[in-house]
Amino acid sequence: MSSLPRTVYRPRFDPGLLKTGLLHLGCGSFHRAHQVAATQVAIQHAGEDGLRWGIASATMRRPTLTRQLRRQENCYTLLTREPEGTVASVMAAISEAVFAGDDPGALIGRIADPLVKVVTLTVTASGYHITAEGRLDPDADAIREDLTRPFPLTAPGILVAGLDLVRRRGGVPPVVLSCDNVAENGDTLRQVVMDYAALRGDDALSAWIGAHVVFPNTMVDRITPPFQEADVEDARRLLGGVEDAIPVSAEPWFQWIIQRFDGERPAWEAHPGTRFVRDVGVFERAKLQMLNGTHMILAYAGGLADLPTVADAATDPALGAIATQFMRHEQSAGVDLSDEDLDSYAAGLMTRFRNPGIAHDVERIGRNGSAKMAARVIAPMRENLEAGRPVPGAVLLIACWIRWFALHEQEALEIGLTDPRADALRQICAEARDDHPAQAEAFLAMEEVFGPPLPDHAGQVAAIADMLRRLTDGDVRAVLREVAKARA
Repeated sequence: MSSLPRTVYRPRFDPGLLKTGLLHLGCGSFHRAHQVAATQVAIQHAGEDGLRWGIASATMRRPTLTRQLRRQENCYTLLTREPEGTVASVMAAISEAVFAGDDPGALIGRIADPLVKVVTLTVTASGYHITAEGRLDPDADAIREDLTRPFPLTAPGILVAGLDLVRRRGGVPPVVLSCDNVAENGDTLRQVVMDYAALRGDDALSAWIGAHVVFPNTMVDRITPPFQEADVEDARRLLGGVEDAIPVSAEPWFQWIIQRFDGERPAWEAHPGTRFVRDVGVFERAKLQMLNGTHMILAYAGGLADLPTVADAATDPALGAIATQFMRHEQSAGVDLSDEDLDSYAAGLMTRFRNPGIAHDVERIGRNGSAKMAARVIAPMRENLEAGRPVPGAVLLIACWIRWFALHEQEALEIGLTDPRADALRQICAEARDDHPAQAEAFLAMEEVFGPPLPDHAGQVAAIADMLRRLTDGDVRAVLREVAKARA
């Protein structure tokens, strides 16, 4: 990509000189728009010394992206979608593109490589295979299958196998840095990895991991829409005719909050959106509840109202008003920020959601709801109920989510539905078809999704059942207008 127009941001280092110092599990769009972007800034900031921080980036399920990265010498275009236009930057911090299925043993070996100082992950919440209590689910099919393989394929299994190799060699383990939207993601990942080691019958390894491996908590934030064919044309135009088959789009906003830890690492803080702090908790809770939780109501209500993107849903007068109220007055529960800061953060989030340059499909946001519900929605809902505060937004969100499964079971949902518990949830809807109280009761009884019974549990079942009835019998947009008017 040496003949690029001068207006394109290019790496200020020779990618051919990179050495691998980082391993990443889960090379997808978010990773390429977030950790790679911050690492590229860190490499450039450190000059020659920064060249040791190339990323071996591994796809976990499909080899397509890995193959294309290799064809492009591991370079691609980051398209930053500003409201007034798009900015192109060439990303070149990936030193190796790896597919886990090609040679799982090689990934395990990289974890034990003394040159690899940090292992990062973006495998989504479902990739942790956790229960509502934040422990590894021993009954998850992927985990049960993993334990029978000579080389595991899940992220917990790969980490345990790699850390076991470090221990047997007497080496220093890498820092393991979760970058997923999971509550207390570092602490949760530590527990999951320890549980996996114990599950395979090695309590000594489990204890060693707990004592010797550092799992910092982090909070990541950047809206990254899925790939669209139009991205290729935009990249070609901005690059002056240079072809890129795998550009990635992102919003301008970037945030990476990392719990301070000892050990060698890239100078990530050279990126203006990255901060190292003592306690990630307040940032994490604000993001998980106010951003991610509000994303869920926009997705599930928007999907039912034929609003295909987050921008469409947030711009809709009724749903936008509902989301704003939900974010500020329900989802801020337990977020230890001043009212002024909460107002500013909420207003900024709604501005980001309405960015017309970001085509963030509600179908994608709605994926894996059962793995996200406890931390993003039920935790603040429970806190509000215990304090005697109303929760109409949470009731609407849960009812819309149940309605997705009811329509999918009837083959009447036009958008895709992806969830690790999809079969069980569809079965509930089939057995209790048109019995809204039974549907609400059966869903809320799933403690692996919702945790223990909510305060005023019967009252919440009744409220969700009533909203399900309204969504089923009436026009969804009319229902949203009624809800918005009632909250005004």
